[in-house]
Amino acid sequence: MRGLRCTGCGQPCGKPLPPGQGHLAGGTRYPRSVSNLDSAPDEQTCVALPGPTTALEVLEPREVPLGGARAMTVRRTLPQRSRSLVGAWCFLDHFGPDDVTTGPGMQVPPHPHTGLQTVTWLFGGEIEHHDSVGSACLVRPGELNLMTAGRGISHSEHSPDDRTTTTLHGVQLWTALPHASAGVAPAFEHHDDLPVVQVDGVRLQVFLGALPAQPGLGVVERMESPATTYSEIVGAQIDLDPGTRFTLAVDPEHEHAFLVDSGDEVTVDGSPLAADNLGYLAPGRHEVVLTTTGRARLVLVGGRPSTEEIVMWWNFVGRSHDEVVAARADWQRQIGRADRDTLETLDTLGAPGARAGSGGQESPSTGTGQDARFGTVVGYDGAPLPAPVLPNVRLAPRRNPS
Repeated sequence: MRGLRCTGCGQPCGKPLPPGQGHLAGGTRYPRSVSNLDSAPDEQTCVALPGPTTALEVLEPREVPLGGARAMTVRRTLPQRSRSLVGAWCFLDHFGPDDVTTGPGMQVPPHPHTGLQTVTWLFGGEIEHHDSVGSACLVRPGELNLMTAGRGISHSEHSPDDRTTTTLHGVQLWTALPHASAGVAPAFEHHDDLPVVQVDGVRLQVFLGALPAQPGLGVVERMESPATTYSEIVGAQIDLDPGTRFTLAVDPEHEHAFLVDSGDEVTVDGSPLAADNLGYLAPGRHEVVLTTTGRARLVLVGGRPSTEEIVMWWNFVGRSHDEVVAARADWQRQIGRADRDTLETLDTLGAPGARAGSGGQESPSTGTGQDARFGTVVGYDGAPLPAPVLPNVRLAPRRNPS
């Protein structure tokens, strides 16, 4: 497949694809992607909680190993005990820059999702995506991959086999679909036409949702991503030159959080925020002042505070114990594992050997076809990822401390 067009957007990806190709109150372990490879994930029930009215709440990351002898790590800031959600954002993994020339890079076999949207946003490198709605797409820095799981989808992600990519650096996020939209049809979108402005040492790019007009940048209309959303939400990248002071206009009815990817002496509304940390601000402000002494890059996530509870377990977002159990059972039945408990770990499922060559043909165990709930991923040479064993108790609500 030379010059493959992204089947999510119909646009050329710009290079060939090779053939064949939260911790929410509990501390689950997810891989370097929008997939959770943990063999014993905790159940998670998430609900938005009141935050501080003025002060910046700093959430420090937790390093999560990806498993195997050559394990790499991600830095997880959402979810965690003190905060489960920021708007609809329920999961945020920050990774890299990692050298992928000597290791396997990203290798995530086909796996399912429900009730959420996955967001892939890179600062460096490339990731190849295949899914059960027929998408095959490379994503690069400044481009958005958005996958809507809805009632059920499966996908795979891996570093390109040609290894022209030397580093991998970015964020992987989930947004929880509201109850009314949790069962929508699965879909995939790729966008490289995202709104961006660069003025006086500031570069602002909105990849999901919208920001209000930015008087400080001469932007008189709101900046809105063309990507599909199901709630009031915003995701953006902010790059600041050394010595910059920038006043960002925000929606006063939304809560916001800033992840510092890189930067020296960054402040958010006067409070210092170190690299890799997430700084949360409650609703009630019309603007946020950002400063830095050195060059800095931040990721903004935000939205209207959610009033709905969600249950997160493995790669599923559901509204109840029974919903999650049913999703797991459907996936296990689809991959021929309905009568087996699953105890495999990353050492066997996340290693390069998991992609045994099959000549570019679909693995015989990747599902029962497009009529199955999660569909079939075509283009990944390897077996799908079985679900972990459910806990031996009913998945119960877990609320953050007030």
